Amino acid sequence: MNDKSTNSLPLGEMSEGQRGLLYNYILGIADNSMILGQRLGELCGHGPSLETDIACTNVSLDLFGQVRNYFQYAAEIAGEGKTEDDIAFLRKEREYKNVLLVEQPNTDFAYTIVRQFLFDVYHLLFLEQMQNSEDETLAAIAKKSIKEVSYHERFSTDWIKRLGDGSEESQQRIQKAVDNLWTYTDELFHQTTADKAMVSIGVAVDVTTLKDAYYAKVNSVLEIATIEIPESKWFQKGGKNGVHTEHFGFLLADMQYMQRTYPGMEW
Repeated sequence: MNDKSTNSLPLGEMSEGQRGLLYNYILGIADNSMILGQRLGELCGHGPSLETDIACTNVSLDLFGQVRNYFQYAAEIAGEGKTEDDIAFLRKEREYKNVLLVEQPNTDFAYTIVRQFLFDVYHLLFLEQMQNSEDETLAAIAKKSIKEVSYHERFSTDWIKRLGDGSEESQQRIQKAVDNLWTYTDELFHQTTADKAMVSIGVAVDVTTLKDAYYAKVNSVLEIATIEIPESKWFQKGGKNGVHTEHFGFLLADMQYMQRTYPGMEW
């Protein structure tokens, strides 16, 4: 976070432009959790064991609970009678601001766990800093969410170690998932226009400052799990600016189906 001496404006004193930037900043946070929660929801009933299946479903529910808090605040900022359901379900594809990592499909359980782990490490670091936001609502959401996300990170970390240092097949599957998903990690630390504007007034987390701690944590876990750290320096990006992978349209069609078929349903 920026130093507390930074000039931060209460919501009521923000200009229309600043409110729009804050709205888009919140979408950038919330869409990550919503899309990842949707992906985990697809796994319900398909986990490798009953206990793990329930655990993944509970992580999904935690993420959706956090999303509701963000979207209720975003609806307040947007005004004009907008609701959390409008924001969640009635945007077009280019209006979703999640990183590409969280929209990657559940190819197998290894992909699901690696995707979760690579996001969880970031998410926990992010919320630890967001607790210091000068926006009281965002700080409160972070403080409420951090215990849940601490569990998410422990859960996915334990599975990475278990599968990576397990059988030959489980190690190969985890390695393949890491190799394929690694290309999406760097986008976590890119700043949008809204990010930069909110950092300047003490509201946002400067995600560029999290990068070293993130890769240090991820690399240490992968080493314990006997997983080779990818050497590729080529990364994909675009999700934060609304440019998504081919998988996203199918995910969105499933997620929006009920709301578009039966307009006016409430979350």
